[in-house]
Amino acid sequence: MDAIFAILKIIGSVGLFLYGMVKMSDALQKVAGEKMRNILASMTSTPLKRILTGTLVTSVIQASGATTVMVVSFVNAGLMTLTQSVGVIMGANIGTTTTAWLISLLGFKTDIAVLALPIIAFGAPLMMMKSKQKKTIGELLISFALLFMGLSFMKANVPDIGSNPEILSFLQSYTSGGIFSVLLFVAVGTVLTVIIQSSSATVALTLVMCANGWISFEIAAAMVLGENIGTTITANIAAMVANVSARRAALAHTVFNLFGVLWVLIFYYPFLDLVAYVSTSVGAGNPFTDLGAVAVALSLFHSIFNITNTLILVWFTKLIVKTVIKIIKQKNTGEEIFRLQYITTGMMSTAALSLHQAKLEIGLYAKRCTRMFAFVREMFDGKDPDKFDEQFARIEKYEDISDRIEVEIANYLAKVSEGDLSEIGVHQVQGMYKIIDEIESIADSNYNFARTLKRKKENKVEFDDRMIKDLNDMFDIVQKALDVMNNNIDKGYSELSGIHNAYEYEKDINVKRSQLRDKHILNLENGKYSYSSGTVYIDLINEAEKIGDYIINVSETVYEMSQRFATA
Repeated sequence: MDAIFAILKIIGSVGLFLYGMVKMSDALQKVAGEKMRNILASMTSTPLKRILTGTLVTSVIQASGATTVMVVSFVNAGLMTLTQSVGVIMGANIGTTTTAWLISLLGFKTDIAVLALPIIAFGAPLMMMKSKQKKTIGELLISFALLFMGLSFMKANVPDIGSNPEILSFLQSYTSGGIFSVLLFVAVGTVLTVIIQSSSATVALTLVMCANGWISFEIAAAMVLGENIGTTITANIAAMVANVSARRAALAHTVFNLFGVLWVLIFYYPFLDLVAYVSTSVGAGNPFTDLGAVAVALSLFHSIFNITNTLILVWFTKLIVKTVIKIIKQKNTGEEIFRLQYITTGMMSTAALSLHQAKLEIGLYAKRCTRMFAFVREMFDGKDPDKFDEQFARIEKYEDISDRIEVEIANYLAKVSEGDLSEIGVHQVQGMYKIIDEIESIADSNYNFARTLKRKKENKVEFDDRMIKDLNDMFDIVQKALDVMNNNIDKGYSELSGIHNAYEYEKDINVKRSQLRDKHILNLENGKYSYSSGTVYIDLINEAEKIGDYIINVSETVYEMSQRFATA
């Protein structure tokens, strides 16, 4: 019974950790606006800044696992690109070496989990406030705390190996097998780190084993290499519930550490000689002959390995990114990357190029909102009732992201306006402001569709075959209007010769709306369906008419900009 309870505690700890990860990612998407994006962009705009950011954060919180988990959540929330995350993870590997130094020199270790309750103390009152923004901030704080508590519980509920190093004393008999012993203890370090969920704790355990004379410096260094592999498991657990980019970021951590371990093993004994030379040079002693020098030498090994590995692999960041993208392919399962793709690099050299970036971003923005409508139709079709709530949550998530993207594009346009714009450029910026406002309204309409369909399900409202056909006919016209709108945006603000198709579909939507309204009144009078069914039915029709208005407004604005360009 005790064993079962112990297993349940471990499972519960992992569950709390994963829950904290999910809630933190969701809260980040809600609370993070342009300010957070600018801070992260400034911290990760160059490879050196990315490495320094990861090093600094990990040095402060004393947990590379927590840093990589946060990086995964930032990627999941669209606040950091995959390339940026690789640099930060490299820095986190360097930052985690500070713990080994604290242990070896001071015997001190900071536990980030002690901050969990104080964080909740700040977050709980915010959760009780009426302001949605404050509630979201409170949710973010509490999710961070849950994340750290989950990590702490995982470490607390596994077998207490750290307090009883005698458990591993039998391994002493396996230390004289040369390179085979090295490989064995690389595996031991990996397994221990996976179990304890902390490379820092495993480093401490390794230092204890060295202090007791159970293992040599050579074997201890092998365990440290294994710990660098094992520590990647934390980020990979976090990424299990994240999107494809976040899983790639976690895999990049594994690829980075595995490659580092591989090249060190190839040059293992010369590398150990180098570390011993440095240790002797700084007055710490030779770890091969002096047991008291092993602790400092092991910290040196840890630091030199991670710094050298970073200095080598930072030049291969693009290759690492390509590798993880090839391994973890984007599946056609509705997974999305929620971030700007064209204006993340800042202002271009000229205002014209900056406006072109904005145009491309707006085109992508429009396509994302169009995709929302496809999700609406999936909800309406109801072919998979079990996925209804999942589809609604996806649309709700898209709506939140669309609000943020509108603000980010608008802020970028504001920066472009501060430059030296021509008269045409000024008109283009004004038109773009209007376009993104209309596109955001399209996203709102899609969300209204989803809310209406959710109300239909909750109230158990049924449509007959005729109602379903009529609504599908209306939705077909709306889809065609959206396709034409996207085509007009793609043609740009100088190549569009007319928007006759857009006007035709707008007219078709209005005509269809009038026909269905008239039919609806007659059907209600004749009792062909209930009033509750008719209310939901007409709400969907009215929303389709609204989205049609937003769609034509976009095409009209693009065409107006094109006409101004043609007559300039």
